[in-house]
Amino acid sequence: MYNTANMFKGGYVNKPRSAQVFRYAGLLVATILTIYGLVAQREVINNTYTVDFTCFIIFSFWWFYLGIIHYIFPIKGKLDCYLRLTAYHLLAGSYLIFISGFTSPITAIWLILTLASFVYLSKLGYILDILALIVFVAFDVLFWNGIIADDLTTVFAIAITGLVIVVVSGYQEISRKELSDSKAQESLQRDSVLTIINNLADAVLSTDVDGIIRIYNASSLNLLDTNISLKGHHIDEILTLSDQDGKEVSIFNEFQKAKTVVMQDNLNYVVNDDENIRLEITYSPIRSSYSRSKKIETHDGYIIILRDITKAKSLEEERDEFISVVSHELRTPIAIAEGTISNVQLMIKHPDATNAMLTDSINVAHEQVIFLASMVNDLSTLSRAERGVANTAEDIDVHAMAIEMHKKYTDAAKAKKLHLNLDLSPKINKVNVSRLYLEELLQNFITNAIKYTKKGSVTIIVKQEVNQVTIAVKDTGIGISKSDQKRIFEKFYRSEDYRTRESNGTGLGLYVAHKLAGKIGTKIVMKSRLNFGSTFSITLPSEK
Repeated sequence: MYNTANMFKGGYVNKPRSAQVFRYAGLLVATILTIYGLVAQREVINNTYTVDFTCFIIFSFWWFYLGIIHYIFPIKGKLDCYLRLTAYHLLAGSYLIFISGFTSPITAIWLILTLASFVYLSKLGYILDILALIVFVAFDVLFWNGIIADDLTTVFAIAITGLVIVVVSGYQEISRKELSDSKAQESLQRDSVLTIINNLADAVLSTDVDGIIRIYNASSLNLLDTNISLKGHHIDEILTLSDQDGKEVSIFNEFQKAKTVVMQDNLNYVVNDDENIRLEITYSPIRSSYSRSKKIETHDGYIIILRDITKAKSLEEERDEFISVVSHELRTPIAIAEGTISNVQLMIKHPDATNAMLTDSINVAHEQVIFLASMVNDLSTLSRAERGVANTAEDIDVHAMAIEMHKKYTDAAKAKKLHLNLDLSPKINKVNVSRLYLEELLQNFITNAIKYTKKGSVTIIVKQEVNQVTIAVKDTGIGISKSDQKRIFEKFYRSEDYRTRESNGTGLGLYVAHKLAGKIGTKIVMKSRLNFGSTFSITLPSEK
């Protein structure tokens, strides 16, 4: 709805462009009136009143003087505005009275003054302009004894025409203001949406119907690992995708098939030849609230949301594999223990069963329970490492820890007729890591070394170097083949070597050790040769 109360809203402050137009109009009107006066002086046209040539030159001079002043020096304030409009009205009124007369066609130029008065002074300017016209017409009638009816007709025509111009101008101003407000509101909404989009963790892009990117957020650059502007590029150029078989996929072709929201999580973004990112891509056509066409297929482009699910998918696949392998690994010892205990229950009732037979069966069941306990312990250690439990770093006396480990496993080594040696530097500085993780890591090295060494020795080595401490466990065991060395840190992996299979093992020991080493900020270095033993070592920064 138009507000008629605002229809007459004007003022020079609100109309800078209109003011510039009137600066040019001042020169144009001066030129037109001068030309008209010259023609009237030569009596080319019939004119009611004509003063002498000198008076006409004076009028022309003041017209050009005001026009040039108004052009060079824009209005600076309200007083300046009132003075200039007053000067123009006096000059125009005098011109109509003494040169052209109010019934001449040139009177229509007064409408420029009417519009200027409205533009500069709003409703008050229009009223004062019409009052000035009435005063000049009255003076014309009194001075020249003119025809009142003709002059009144002129006043009425100019007043009505001026009113129409003012009203139309007012309505146009309202329309321009509404349009400006609408644009401002649209810009505000757009900025709000862009702010929200730029603060999203997920990558968001928008393309036109041809797949050319128009809008994108900061997360898009982070996900795609680029600093170049994406705007103006085709989506297939920026987003190079492949399926699980490595076949190239055009996401724009997928867009064109979409009728509603579509989500795909089976595509990889090809970063380079050595790296792919698993993406979850959600896309949909952008449909306006109205359309120029009634066709359902009409839309304005596509909106795309990208999410890196590489880690999530990897964890999901690892979890599924973990559950599958654990279930399989647990099934065998449980079945053996259950079967052996059932046999013991039957043998107890049988009169021919001997104590030796019962003892053997119970020992077999006990071994399987020990195996299960070992697996549960490894899983518990892995769980703590994954969740970061007990990972608080503290100063550790590695010298004392090595001696403690030596004492703890001496009996286990003697049981297998092995020598458990201790090789320590004279002075060893402290390290600052999680005590629990370091102890479990060393225990893993020592128990593995004792388990897979049939004869010879196992040596715990602690050496102080410049700013670091190296801890190693060296054995003279069966060693590890080159093919197995590549997979030795995989979970549940066990070598196919028959000597490895002779000992019960979960295949989790070195996998857990690898995780623990990562948690304390180091890596396991392995040196091994088949039939010549192995050495597992880690290096930690030491305190001065």
